[in-house]
Amino acid sequence: MKHFDEAATRAPLSFERLVPALHAAFAAGAQVPPRHVHGIETAGSDGSSKGTVLIMPAWSDAGFLGIKTINIFPGNSARGLPGLHATYVLYDAHTGVPLAMMDGNEITARRTAAASALGASFLARQDAHRLLVLGTGRIARMLPAAHASVRPIDELWVWNHRAEGAEALAARWRAEGWNARATTDLEAAVRRADIVSCATLATAPLVRGEWLAPGSHLDLIGSFTPAMREADVLCFAGAQTFVDTEEALQKSGDLLDAMAAGTLRAEEVRGTLATLCRAEHPGRSAAGERTVFKAVGSALEDLTAATLVWQSRDMI
Repeated sequence: MKHFDEAATRAPLSFERLVPALHAAFAAGAQVPPRHVHGIETAGSDGSSKGTVLIMPAWSDAGFLGIKTINIFPGNSARGLPGLHATYVLYDAHTGVPLAMMDGNEITARRTAAASALGASFLARQDAHRLLVLGTGRIARMLPAAHASVRPIDELWVWNHRAEGAEALAARWRAEGWNARATTDLEAAVRRADIVSCATLATAPLVRGEWLAPGSHLDLIGSFTPAMREADVLCFAGAQTFVDTEEALQKSGDLLDAMAAGTLRAEEVRGTLATLCRAEHPGRSAAGERTVFKAVGSALEDLTAATLVWQSRDMI
């Protein structure tokens, strides 16, 4: 059983490779059972120690089986720790033999950012170049590179509920060569953005629909449980809404709220990444329409990334 640490897991997963790999995987399909979700609260812990464990299996005709375990503890930010920790085990799907243990944090972050970019490749305007990122975590940090692999991103803004975190990330991006600035005025930043990408663990809406400009693309990465939300219900009113998988309609607090309010009906969701990648839906149809992409994550994405890592093992 081979072990891939963070660096070895990251090396084969450039967005120039991973986004097309996800496109091919969603077009081909795989076996993806519903994820297992378990709430975690140990005796004697305070409310900030509550967590969620997700167990996400998938297997493909290519002969690979993968299982990711991901631990989500939002209270970790107050401890100076990441809110997500994950491991990934890849197996031979024909025999069940374990092949590799991989860094699940790196797989999760890179496949999530890549799926965000894959959605934008169909739904953001071709000339979209102003990207606003909400959040400063591992996934948020990767979003400029991911989106720049599919759109001509040349202007970055970042907002965070802690302003010092946004300033630090903007400085980091500038050091990497990006034209990046932090903002404390979220409304103004949303109004001028071509793509608004939310990568937070928020439990109350951050983005208001009235702020979104015609022709903009709203990318919602957080809100992967019913208790989480990043966008208010008006974000979906009059927008062309797409999801990564049908599971989003049962898992996302954003979508559940919008459906309860009547600003979105399940039958009005235009498509999934699978229908987009199979060319069963063209995606954006007009420059002035507003689009929303809501993702809750799929084990298919994890399996695709892990397969890339495994197939590149001799080059690492």
